[in-house]
Amino acid sequence: MPASMEAVRRLMDLRHRGRAEDLPAVLAEAAPLLDADGATVLLVDYAQHALHALRGTAGDDPGPYGVENTLAGRAFTSAEQQWDDEGVLWLPLLHGAERLGVMEIRVEKFPAEAERRDLEVIAALVAELIASRRFYGDAVEHTRRRMPMQLAAEIIWNQLPPLTFAVDGTMVTAVLEPCYDVGGDAFDYAANGDILHVALFDTVGHGISASALTTLTLNTYRNARRSGLTLVDTCRSIDKWIRAQYPASFVTALMAELNIATGVYRRISAGHPAELILPKPMPMPMPMPNPEPMPNPGPMPKPTPAGRSLPAPNTLPLGLGHMVARPPAVVECQLQPGDTLVFYTDGITEARDAYGTLFGVDRLAEFFRSALRDGTPAPETMRRLIQTIVSYEAGELRDDATAAMLQWKRH
Repeated sequence: MPASMEAVRRLMDLRHRGRAEDLPAVLAEAAPLLDADGATVLLVDYAQHALHALRGTAGDDPGPYGVENTLAGRAFTSAEQQWDDEGVLWLPLLHGAERLGVMEIRVEKFPAEAERRDLEVIAALVAELIASRRFYGDAVEHTRRRMPMQLAAEIIWNQLPPLTFAVDGTMVTAVLEPCYDVGGDAFDYAANGDILHVALFDTVGHGISASALTTLTLNTYRNARRSGLTLVDTCRSIDKWIRAQYPASFVTALMAELNIATGVYRRISAGHPAELILPKPMPMPMPMPNPEPMPNPGPMPKPTPAGRSLPAPNTLPLGLGHMVARPPAVVECQLQPGDTLVFYTDGITEARDAYGTLFGVDRLAEFFRSALRDGTPAPETMRRLIQTIVSYEAGELRDDATAAMLQWKRH
Protein backbone atom coordinates (compact mmCIF):
# COMPACT_ATOMS: atom_id res chain seq x y z
CA MET A 1 0.00 0.00 0.00
CA PRO A 2 2.71 2.61 0.82
CA ALA A 3 4.38 2.00 -2.56
CA SER A 4 1.14 2.35 -4.49
CA MET A 5 0.31 5.53 -2.56
CA GLU A 6 3.68 6.95 -3.60
CA ALA A 7 2.74 6.21 -7.21
CA VAL A 8 -0.51 8.08 -6.66
CA ARG A 9 1.35 11.06 -5.20
CA ARG A 10 3.69 11.26 -8.19
CA LEU A 11 0.79 11.19 -10.60
CA MET A 12 -1.15 13.73 -8.55
CA ASP A 13 1.74 16.18 -8.91
CA LEU A 14 0.72 16.50 -12.57
CA ARG A 15 -2.50 18.22 -11.47
CA HIS A 16 -0.51 21.32 -10.63
CA ARG A 17 2.25 21.15 -13.22
CA GLY A 18 3.01 19.40 -16.46
CA ARG A 19 1.19 18.48 -19.63
CA ALA A 20 -0.50 15.35 -20.89
CA GLU A 21 2.70 14.48 -22.75
CA ASP A 22 4.52 14.37 -19.39
CA LEU A 23 2.24 11.59 -18.17
CA PRO A 24 4.04 8.67 -19.88
CA ALA A 25 7.38 9.51 -18.23
CA VAL A 26 5.83 9.88 -14.77
CA LEU A 27 3.89 6.65 -15.22
CA ALA A 28 7.08 4.82 -16.28
CA GLU A 29 8.84 6.05 -13.14
CA ALA A 30 5.89 4.98 -10.98
CA ALA A 31 5.61 1.49 -12.51
CA PRO A 32 8.19 -0.18 -10.17
CA LEU A 33 6.19 1.12 -7.22
CA LEU A 34 3.31 -0.95 -8.57
CA ASP A 35 5.47 -4.08 -8.97
CA ALA A 36 5.24 -3.57 -12.73
CA ASP A 37 7.94 -3.65 -15.39
CA GLY A 38 6.22 -0.87 -17.29
CA ALA A 39 2.99 0.98 -17.87
CA THR A 40 1.73 2.64 -21.04
CA VAL A 41 -1.29 4.80 -21.86
CA LEU A 42 -3.06 3.95 -25.13
CA LEU A 43 -5.76 6.26 -26.48
CA VAL A 44 -8.44 5.43 -29.02
CA ASP A 45 -8.33 7.34 -32.30
CA TYR A 46 -11.21 9.51 -33.50
CA ALA A 47 -12.57 6.79 -35.77
CA GLN A 48 -12.37 4.29 -32.87
CA HIS A 49 -10.41 1.83 -34.99
CA ALA A 50 -7.24 1.39 -32.92
CA LEU A 51 -5.46 2.23 -29.65
CA HIS A 52 -2.26 4.28 -29.87
CA ALA A 53 0.45 5.08 -27.31
CA LEU A 54 0.07 8.58 -25.88
CA ARG A 55 2.50 10.98 -27.49
CA GLY A 56 5.48 11.44 -25.20
CA THR A 57 5.91 7.71 -24.57
CA ALA A 58 9.64 6.91 -24.57
CA GLY A 59 11.33 3.86 -26.07
CA ASP A 60 9.57 1.29 -28.22
CA ASP A 61 5.88 2.21 -28.30
CA PRO A 62 3.52 -0.73 -27.98
CA GLY A 63 0.72 -1.07 -30.45
CA PRO A 64 -1.15 0.19 -32.17
CA TYR A 65 -3.72 -2.36 -31.09
CA GLY A 66 -6.84 -2.79 -33.16
CA VAL A 67 -10.10 -2.26 -31.32
CA GLU A 68 -11.31 -5.43 -33.02
CA ASN A 69 -9.73 -8.80 -32.23
CA THR A 70 -7.17 -7.80 -29.57
CA LEU A 71 -7.25 -8.07 -25.79
CA ALA A 72 -6.43 -4.38 -25.54
CA GLY A 73 -9.41 -3.67 -27.78
CA ARG A 74 -11.61 -5.96 -25.71
CA ALA A 75 -10.69 -4.01 -22.57
CA PHE A 76 -11.77 -0.86 -24.40
CA THR A 77 -15.02 -2.19 -25.86
CA SER A 78 -16.14 -4.05 -22.74
CA ALA A 79 -14.79 -1.54 -20.18
CA GLU A 80 -13.43 -4.55 -18.28
CA GLN A 81 -9.83 -5.48 -17.53
CA GLN A 82 -8.17 -8.15 -19.64
CA TRP A 83 -5.14 -10.39 -19.01
CA ASP A 84 -2.91 -12.46 -21.25
CA ASP A 85 -0.40 -15.22 -20.48
CA GLU A 86 2.56 -13.02 -21.44
CA GLY A 87 2.20 -10.88 -18.34
CA VAL A 88 0.19 -7.94 -19.66
CA LEU A 89 -2.85 -6.49 -17.92
CA TRP A 90 -5.05 -4.04 -19.79
CA LEU A 91 -7.29 -1.75 -17.78
CA PRO A 92 -9.93 0.52 -19.36
CA LEU A 93 -9.38 4.26 -19.04
CA LEU A 94 -12.78 5.75 -18.19
CA HIS A 95 -13.49 9.40 -17.50
CA GLY A 96 -16.91 8.95 -15.95
CA ALA A 97 -18.63 6.84 -18.60
CA GLU A 98 -16.46 8.20 -21.44
CA ARG A 99 -14.06 5.64 -22.93
CA LEU A 100 -10.63 7.21 -23.48
CA GLY A 101 -8.53 4.11 -24.13
CA VAL A 102 -6.67 1.55 -22.03
CA MET A 103 -3.64 1.35 -19.77
CA GLU A 104 -1.18 -1.47 -20.42
CA ILE A 105 0.56 -2.83 -17.30
CA ARG A 106 3.43 -5.30 -17.74
CA VAL A 107 3.92 -7.54 -14.69
CA GLU A 108 5.65 -10.85 -13.91
CA LYS A 109 2.54 -12.57 -12.55
CA PHE A 110 -1.17 -12.03 -12.42
CA PRO A 111 -1.85 -9.49 -9.64
CA ALA A 112 -3.82 -10.46 -6.57
CA GLU A 113 -7.28 -8.95 -6.10
CA ALA A 114 -6.06 -6.18 -3.76
CA GLU A 115 -3.30 -5.27 -6.21
CA ARG A 116 -5.76 -5.15 -9.11
CA ARG A 117 -7.96 -2.78 -7.11
CA ASP A 118 -4.94 -0.52 -6.59
CA LEU A 119 -4.22 -0.63 -10.32
CA GLU A 120 -7.84 0.27 -11.07
CA VAL A 121 -7.44 3.35 -8.87
CA ILE A 122 -4.27 4.26 -10.79
CA ALA A 123 -6.10 3.82 -14.10
CA ALA A 124 -8.96 6.03 -12.90
CA LEU A 125 -6.47 8.70 -11.85
CA VAL A 126 -4.66 8.49 -15.20
CA ALA A 127 -7.99 8.97 -17.00
CA GLU A 128 -8.75 12.04 -14.88
CA LEU A 129 -5.31 13.48 -15.63
CA ILE A 130 -5.74 12.95 -19.37
CA ALA A 131 -9.14 14.64 -19.29
CA SER A 132 -7.92 17.62 -17.24
CA ARG A 133 -4.46 18.14 -18.82
CA ARG A 134 -5.39 17.61 -22.47
CA PHE A 135 -6.25 21.29 -22.93
CA TYR A 136 -2.77 22.51 -21.98
CA GLY A 137 -1.07 20.94 -24.98
CA ASP A 138 -1.79 18.95 -28.13
CA ALA A 139 -0.36 15.54 -27.19
CA VAL A 140 -3.80 13.94 -26.82
CA GLU A 141 -5.00 15.35 -30.14
CA HIS A 142 -1.79 14.32 -31.92
CA THR A 143 -2.28 10.80 -30.57
CA ARG A 144 -5.95 10.46 -31.49
CA ARG A 145 -5.70 11.93 -35.00
CA ARG A 146 -4.61 9.48 -37.68
CA MET A 147 -5.11 11.91 -40.57
CA PRO A 148 -5.43 15.71 -40.93
CA MET A 149 -8.66 17.12 -39.53
CA GLN A 150 -10.53 19.61 -41.68
CA LEU A 151 -11.14 23.04 -40.15
CA ALA A 152 -14.93 22.58 -40.15
CA ALA A 153 -14.55 19.37 -38.14
CA GLU A 154 -12.07 21.07 -35.78
CA ILE A 155 -14.67 23.73 -35.04
CA ILE A 156 -17.44 21.20 -34.38
CA TRP A 157 -15.41 18.82 -32.18
CA ASN A 158 -14.34 21.76 -30.01
CA GLN A 159 -18.01 22.55 -29.41
CA LEU A 160 -19.16 19.09 -28.37
CA PRO A 161 -19.47 17.49 -24.93
CA PRO A 162 -17.87 14.06 -24.28
CA LEU A 163 -19.41 11.30 -26.36
CA THR A 164 -20.77 9.43 -23.32
CA PHE A 165 -22.36 10.51 -20.04
CA ALA A 166 -24.18 8.58 -17.31
CA VAL A 167 -26.16 9.67 -14.26
CA ASP A 168 -28.24 7.56 -11.85
CA GLY A 169 -28.33 4.60 -14.23
CA THR A 170 -29.39 6.69 -17.25
CA MET A 171 -26.86 6.94 -20.11
CA VAL A 172 -26.56 9.06 -23.23
CA THR A 173 -23.90 8.32 -25.84
CA ALA A 174 -23.32 9.60 -29.37
CA VAL A 175 -21.19 9.24 -32.50
CA LEU A 176 -20.32 11.48 -35.47
CA GLU A 177 -18.93 10.53 -38.86
CA PRO A 178 -16.94 11.39 -40.94
CA CYS A 179 -15.00 12.31 -37.82
CA TYR A 180 -12.29 14.24 -39.68
CA ASP A 181 -14.63 16.15 -41.98
CA VAL A 182 -17.97 16.56 -40.17
CA GLY A 183 -19.38 20.06 -40.44
CA GLY A 184 -23.15 20.21 -40.26
CA ASP A 185 -24.15 17.82 -37.47
CA ALA A 186 -23.90 18.26 -33.70
CA PHE A 187 -25.37 17.00 -30.45
CA ASP A 188 -25.55 18.27 -26.90
CA TYR A 189 -26.77 17.16 -23.49
CA ALA A 190 -26.84 18.44 -19.92
CA ALA A 191 -28.11 17.03 -16.63
CA ASN A 192 -29.70 19.56 -14.30
CA GLY A 193 -31.43 18.13 -11.26
CA ASP A 194 -33.82 15.43 -12.46
CA ILE A 195 -33.92 16.78 -16.02
CA LEU A 196 -31.64 15.41 -18.73
CA HIS A 197 -31.57 17.70 -21.77
CA VAL A 198 -30.63 16.12 -25.10
CA ALA A 199 -30.51 17.71 -28.55
CA LEU A 200 -29.44 16.70 -32.05
CA PHE A 201 -28.90 19.21 -34.86
CA ASP A 202 -28.49 18.78 -38.62
CA THR A 203 -27.44 21.93 -40.48
CA VAL A 204 -28.08 22.45 -44.16
CA GLY A 205 -24.86 22.45 -46.17
CA HIS A 206 -21.33 21.36 -45.34
CA GLY A 207 -17.90 22.81 -44.65
CA ILE A 208 -17.03 26.07 -42.89
CA SER A 209 -20.37 27.77 -43.55
CA ALA A 210 -22.25 24.82 -42.08
CA SER A 211 -19.96 24.60 -39.05
CA ALA A 212 -20.45 28.33 -38.37
CA LEU A 213 -24.23 27.91 -38.46
CA THR A 214 -23.97 24.80 -36.28
CA THR A 215 -21.86 26.73 -33.77
CA LEU A 216 -24.48 29.48 -33.56
CA THR A 217 -27.27 26.92 -33.17
CA LEU A 218 -25.49 24.90 -30.50
CA ASN A 219 -24.55 27.90 -28.39
CA THR A 220 -27.98 29.52 -28.73
CA TYR A 221 -29.48 26.26 -27.50
CA ARG A 222 -27.15 26.26 -24.49
CA ASN A 223 -27.82 29.92 -23.77
CA ALA A 224 -31.58 29.33 -23.81
CA ARG A 225 -31.27 26.23 -21.63
CA ARG A 226 -29.05 28.00 -19.11
CA SER A 227 -31.43 30.95 -19.07
CA GLY A 228 -34.23 28.63 -17.98
CA LEU A 229 -36.30 28.88 -21.17
CA THR A 230 -38.93 26.28 -21.96
CA LEU A 231 -38.59 23.98 -24.96
CA VAL A 232 -40.98 26.18 -26.92
CA ASP A 233 -39.09 29.38 -26.12
CA THR A 234 -35.77 27.66 -26.78
CA CYS A 235 -37.04 26.70 -30.22
CA ARG A 236 -38.19 30.26 -30.85
CA SER A 237 -34.87 31.73 -29.70
CA ILE A 238 -32.76 29.53 -31.99
CA ASP A 239 -35.16 30.13 -34.87
CA LYS A 240 -34.89 33.91 -34.39
CA TRP A 241 -31.06 33.94 -34.32
CA ILE A 242 -30.69 31.71 -37.35
CA ARG A 243 -33.12 33.85 -39.33
CA ALA A 244 -31.26 37.02 -38.28
CA GLN A 245 -27.74 35.77 -38.99
CA TYR A 246 -28.29 33.20 -41.76
CA PRO A 247 -31.57 34.18 -43.47
CA ALA A 248 -31.12 31.71 -46.35
CA SER A 249 -30.32 28.70 -44.15
CA PHE A 250 -32.07 26.35 -41.75
CA VAL A 251 -31.32 23.60 -39.23
CA THR A 252 -33.38 20.54 -38.40
CA ALA A 253 -33.35 19.68 -34.71
CA LEU A 254 -34.73 17.35 -32.12
CA MET A 255 -34.67 18.92 -28.65
CA ALA A 256 -35.79 16.82 -25.71
CA GLU A 257 -36.09 16.73 -21.94
CA LEU A 258 -36.26 13.55 -19.88
CA ASN A 259 -37.22 13.49 -16.22
CA ILE A 260 -34.88 10.74 -15.06
CA ALA A 261 -36.86 10.28 -11.84
CA THR A 262 -40.26 9.69 -13.48
CA GLY A 263 -39.50 8.82 -17.12
CA VAL A 264 -41.64 11.65 -18.50
CA TYR A 265 -40.19 12.52 -21.91
CA ARG A 266 -40.94 15.79 -23.76
CA ARG A 267 -39.59 16.97 -27.07
CA ILE A 268 -39.88 19.19 -30.13
CA SER A 269 -38.97 17.95 -33.60
CA ALA A 270 -38.12 20.88 -35.85
CA GLY A 271 -38.18 19.23 -39.26
CA HIS A 272 -36.19 16.30 -37.86
CA PRO A 273 -36.74 12.53 -38.15
CA ALA A 274 -38.61 10.95 -35.26
CA GLU A 275 -36.61 9.15 -32.62
CA LEU A 276 -36.97 5.41 -32.14
CA ILE A 277 -38.31 4.22 -28.79
CA LEU A 278 -37.28 0.62 -28.18
CA PRO A 279 -38.46 -1.37 -25.16
CA LYS A 280 -36.22 -3.38 -22.89
CA PRO A 281 -35.75 -6.82 -24.47
CA MET A 282 -37.79 -9.59 -22.90
CA PRO A 283 -35.80 -12.55 -21.55
CA MET A 284 -35.85 -15.65 -23.71
CA PRO A 285 -38.31 -18.27 -22.36
CA MET A 286 -36.85 -21.45 -20.95
CA PRO A 287 -37.43 -24.49 -23.17
CA MET A 288 -40.06 -26.89 -21.87
CA PRO A 289 -38.87 -30.44 -21.19
CA ASN A 290 -40.14 -33.08 -23.64
CA PRO A 291 -42.49 -30.78 -25.52
CA GLU A 292 -45.46 -32.34 -27.25
CA PRO A 293 -45.26 -32.23 -31.06
CA MET A 294 -47.22 -29.32 -32.44
CA PRO A 295 -49.11 -29.27 -35.73
CA ASN A 296 -47.65 -27.22 -38.55
CA PRO A 297 -48.99 -23.70 -37.99
CA GLY A 298 -48.37 -22.64 -41.57
CA PRO A 299 -46.51 -19.49 -42.69
CA MET A 300 -45.50 -17.21 -39.84
CA PRO A 301 -46.46 -13.52 -40.05
CA LYS A 302 -43.71 -11.14 -41.11
CA PRO A 303 -42.06 -9.38 -38.17
CA THR A 304 -42.84 -5.71 -37.76
CA PRO A 305 -40.41 -3.10 -36.41
CA ALA A 306 -40.35 -3.14 -32.62
CA GLY A 307 -40.78 -0.11 -30.45
CA ARG A 308 -42.75 3.02 -31.21
CA SER A 309 -42.18 6.54 -32.49
CA LEU A 310 -43.68 9.93 -31.78
CA PRO A 311 -45.20 12.35 -34.31
CA ALA A 312 -42.49 14.16 -36.25
CA PRO A 313 -41.87 16.77 -37.34
CA ASN A 314 -44.14 18.94 -35.21
CA THR A 315 -42.73 22.29 -36.29
CA LEU A 316 -40.70 23.67 -39.20
CA PRO A 317 -36.89 23.55 -39.24
CA LEU A 318 -35.15 26.23 -37.19
CA GLY A 319 -34.83 29.40 -39.24
CA LEU A 320 -38.14 28.84 -41.04
CA GLY A 321 -40.51 29.27 -38.10
CA HIS A 322 -41.78 32.61 -39.40
CA MET A 323 -43.58 30.76 -42.19
CA VAL A 324 -46.29 29.47 -39.83
CA ALA A 325 -48.36 31.34 -37.27
CA ARG A 326 -48.82 28.55 -34.75
CA PRO A 327 -46.20 28.04 -32.00
CA PRO A 328 -44.03 24.90 -31.84
CA ALA A 329 -45.80 21.96 -30.25
CA VAL A 330 -44.30 19.83 -27.49
CA VAL A 331 -44.94 16.08 -27.69
CA GLU A 332 -44.92 14.18 -24.40
CA CYS A 333 -44.91 10.48 -23.50
CA GLN A 334 -44.19 8.21 -20.55
CA LEU A 335 -41.15 5.97 -20.88
CA GLN A 336 -40.91 2.57 -19.24
CA PRO A 337 -37.83 1.51 -17.23
CA GLY A 338 -35.26 0.09 -19.63
CA ASP A 339 -36.57 1.98 -22.68
CA THR A 340 -33.96 3.06 -25.22
CA LEU A 341 -34.33 6.15 -27.39
CA VAL A 342 -32.36 6.48 -30.62
CA PHE A 343 -31.86 9.91 -32.20
CA TYR A 344 -30.33 10.17 -35.65
CA THR A 345 -29.74 12.49 -38.59
CA ASP A 346 -30.77 11.55 -42.11
CA GLY A 347 -27.16 10.67 -42.92
CA ILE A 348 -27.79 7.43 -41.01
CA THR A 349 -31.05 6.26 -42.59
CA GLU A 350 -30.27 7.66 -46.06
CA ALA A 351 -26.93 5.89 -46.36
CA ARG A 352 -26.94 3.87 -49.61
CA ASP A 353 -25.23 0.66 -50.62
CA ALA A 354 -23.70 -0.02 -54.03
CA TYR A 355 -27.17 -0.71 -55.46
CA GLY A 356 -28.67 2.51 -54.12
CA THR A 357 -30.67 0.80 -51.38
CA LEU A 358 -31.27 3.01 -48.36
CA PHE A 359 -30.13 1.81 -44.95
CA GLY A 360 -33.55 2.88 -43.70
CA VAL A 361 -35.36 3.12 -40.38
CA ASP A 362 -36.30 -0.57 -40.20
CA ARG A 363 -32.70 -1.69 -40.59
CA LEU A 364 -31.65 0.88 -37.98
CA ALA A 365 -34.28 -0.42 -35.54
CA GLU A 366 -33.20 -4.01 -36.09
CA PHE A 367 -29.56 -3.06 -35.48
CA PHE A 368 -30.46 -1.66 -32.07
CA ARG A 369 -32.85 -4.48 -31.19
CA SER A 370 -30.04 -6.96 -31.85
CA ALA A 371 -27.56 -4.95 -29.75
CA LEU A 372 -30.04 -4.73 -26.88
CA ARG A 373 -30.74 -8.46 -27.01
CA ASP A 374 -27.01 -9.18 -26.93
CA GLY A 375 -26.44 -6.83 -23.98
CA THR A 376 -23.86 -4.79 -25.89
CA PRO A 377 -22.83 -1.71 -23.86
CA ALA A 378 -24.36 1.49 -25.21
CA PRO A 379 -21.06 3.21 -26.19
CA GLU A 380 -19.94 0.06 -28.00
CA THR A 381 -23.30 -0.16 -29.77
CA MET A 382 -22.77 3.34 -31.13
CA ARG A 383 -19.22 2.56 -32.24
CA ARG A 384 -20.48 -0.49 -34.10
CA LEU A 385 -23.35 1.49 -35.62
CA ILE A 386 -21.06 4.02 -37.24
CA GLN A 387 -18.75 1.26 -38.50
CA THR A 388 -21.82 -0.42 -39.99
CA ILE A 389 -22.93 2.77 -41.74
CA VAL A 390 -19.46 3.45 -43.14
CA SER A 391 -19.22 -0.14 -44.38
CA TYR A 392 -22.73 0.07 -45.89
CA GLU A 393 -21.57 3.02 -48.01
CA ALA A 394 -18.29 1.27 -48.90
CA GLY A 395 -16.23 3.68 -46.81
CA GLU A 396 -17.43 6.88 -48.51
CA LEU A 397 -20.22 8.69 -46.66
CA ARG A 398 -22.39 10.95 -48.78
CA ASP A 399 -23.54 12.99 -45.79
CA ASP A 400 -22.67 13.60 -42.16
CA ALA A 401 -23.99 10.73 -40.05
CA THR A 402 -24.75 11.40 -36.39
CA ALA A 403 -26.69 9.38 -33.84
CA ALA A 404 -27.31 9.41 -30.11
CA MET A 405 -28.64 6.70 -27.81
CA LEU A 406 -30.40 7.35 -24.52
CA GLN A 407 -31.16 4.52 -22.09
CA TRP A 408 -33.44 5.27 -19.14
CA LYS A 409 -33.49 3.32 -15.91
CA ARG A 410 -35.52 4.47 -12.94
CA HIS A 411 -33.19 5.49 -10.09
